[in-house]
Amino acid sequence: METYSGMVGHQAQGGMRLDRYISEVLNLISRSQVKARHLCAQVNGKNVKVSRIVVPGDQISLSWDAPEPTDLVPEDIPFDILYEDDRVIVINKPQGLVVHPGAGNKRGTLANGILYRRMLRGKMPLSEIAGVATREKTGSAQGSAEVLLRPGIVHRLDKDTSGVIIATYDDEALVFLANQFKARQTKKTYVAIVRGRLPQSKGRIETFIARDKHNRKLFTCTKNQGKHAVTLYRVLQEFGSYSLVLLRPKTGRTHQLRVHMRFLGCPILGDPLYSAKDHRFPKATLMLHALRLRILLPGQSEPEQFLAPLPHRFKEILKKLKAGSAKS
Repeated sequence: METYSGMVGHQAQGGMRLDRYISEVLNLISRSQVKARHLCAQVNGKNVKVSRIVVPGDQISLSWDAPEPTDLVPEDIPFDILYEDDRVIVINKPQGLVVHPGAGNKRGTLANGILYRRMLRGKMPLSEIAGVATREKTGSAQGSAEVLLRPGIVHRLDKDTSGVIIATYDDEALVFLANQFKARQTKKTYVAIVRGRLPQSKGRIETFIARDKHNRKLFTCTKNQGKHAVTLYRVLQEFGSYSLVLLRPKTGRTHQLRVHMRFLGCPILGDPLYSAKDHRFPKATLMLHALRLRILLPGQSEPEQFLAPLPHRFKEILKKLKAGSAKS
């Protein structure tokens, strides 16, 4: 729990909403985080809503939940940027880039790079960089600084999946975009090279997905256990025992596309978790690429669509598959 006590200053001359004063004048937390961090407020000793208008001389007391501590380090990581403005960035993520730090991946992740760019743009409140002199954390001395570094990661791609990914430079944009993913208002399209031929030229896969009982790092399709998962697919081209397919996940379960392709007997080529090593392409890495993302950006009235071109690894294998088909 974090707290603040103080007197409203001259910046609120004429009256200002308390949540605006907290975020814009005190730089304690952003307005979008006021509800998420369960901020409680008192003005002149009485409990109030954050919509309360405050004026110079009012005595305010605040308390709110502290975020989970993080030791995320900002790093200058070069990105293939598809789009960028003051609030969001759309990146063509290369295969092998981890999105968020985890065990064994503390540095060199997309989150480290986003955090660096966010700091350069002055998008991190003062309290997140060096603390606020009048702020105190329960059990610590008043005025102690606390570094709270949070990147604006909206959604994730597996380490070995390449393609379109979007992140934000401020908390309000993060909530705005994350709500679209949660409400399934975005449109995500992936392309994959799979082993085998799908049962139809286009179709719908609807299952439940749960952790594999024999290997907790893997997921598997079930009839009624786990989370509901839906994927639409369309075959673009067939090359003997390989297929180029478009995949549209209607839900966002971990490893969903990889699990669903294996469920149909057509695992994604190069998948180290859900497919055996391929005899023709033994050195192939995961052939899954986030091709397109359609999403409404903050401040816009119509959705934007972002496209990440096919990466080199796809072009190389497709070239060999087409050559093999021509010979046969």
